[in-house]
Amino acid sequence: MFDDYHLRNYNFKLLILVLIACIFGTLMINSADSSYFKKQCIGLVICLMGMIVLSLISYKFIRKFHWILYGVNIVLLLAVLIVGTNANGATRWLGSQDVITIQPSEFSKIFLIICAANYLSEHMDSINTFKTLTGYVLLAVIPLVLIAMQPDLSTTIDIFIILFSMLFVAGLSYKIIGVGLLCMIPLIGSFLWYIKLPDPPFLQGYQLNRILAYLYPEDYTSTTRYQQDNSVMAIGSGQLFGKGLNNSTLATVKDANLISEQQTDFIFSVVGEELGFVGSILIIVILGLIVVQCIRTARKASDHMGMFIATGVATLIGFQTFINIGVATALLPNTGIPLPFISYGLSSLVCCCAAMGLVMNVSLQRRKY
Repeated sequence: MFDDYHLRNYNFKLLILVLIACIFGTLMINSADSSYFKKQCIGLVICLMGMIVLSLISYKFIRKFHWILYGVNIVLLLAVLIVGTNANGATRWLGSQDVITIQPSEFSKIFLIICAANYLSEHMDSINTFKTLTGYVLLAVIPLVLIAMQPDLSTTIDIFIILFSMLFVAGLSYKIIGVGLLCMIPLIGSFLWYIKLPDPPFLQGYQLNRILAYLYPEDYTSTTRYQQDNSVMAIGSGQLFGKGLNNSTLATVKDANLISEQQTDFIFSVVGEELGFVGSILIIVILGLIVVQCIRTARKASDHMGMFIATGVATLIGFQTFINIGVATALLPNTGIPLPFISYGLSSLVCCCAAMGLVMNVSLQRRKY
């Protein structure tokens, strides 16, 4: 469980970057809505302690329980559909909004990274065979369908990208990738036709409106597009150095309540408005360096399991950062996905800190040269 580690091998660079990102995030949450500050601080302390403990537990020991983790994941996702808490038309949480809630789809990211890494490491020699690929699809499809049923399309896509990146690194044939890309062309065309149908099945009303608002923004400026337009206005108003942290002397988008729940999915608009272009770039650089550390850890991992874990975590942080900032700047359709370490949400924070703990453990057991 606890290997013979050496302090000199501990990834302090990654630890420091995570601490900076978490502190940055806590300050921005306090600025967006101070009522969440105390809860976020308590959660942050617990998560950081858990991250350090997890970084010392060998991932080779954790892999022995991959089927238990997979089972727990499925049970939690089923529980959401049966007794979950509904908010804004989606059932994604367990618990009471007045006390504490957890979002099992966030935990799914870690559980599936571990399970997928174990599966791929055991089938490296047959990665491009029909049997192995079918097994990988079956491993992923059950939790992905359960998450999509909540509905939570953004998290479903997020996990799909994570699992695909791990499969790609495992050596997925370029011929298979090419065939997949060719199949995407008619699928995209069919999808664009499909969303124009009156009340298309399998899509919630708000999901359809968000897609249409992205394709035809001028038709949705006062409705679905409202949040993103105000987010862009807030980021642009910050100019180079911003209006100042916790600014209350100038008229701001935050103080005017032009963006609802700004402490979560649109936290980047707070960064842009109060810290300006410089602060926004700083956030991107910090999260980018965390991704780089994960990739370096993957390259130096002592075995395939460690490489796949670090790859999955790098994709998790990188893709979520890209999507969140893309939504806040209106470059992508509006979808609810948190900015790692920065957005409010204890389930997301637990997921990210657990992911970092796993990567730091992989780094502790890197190859000796």
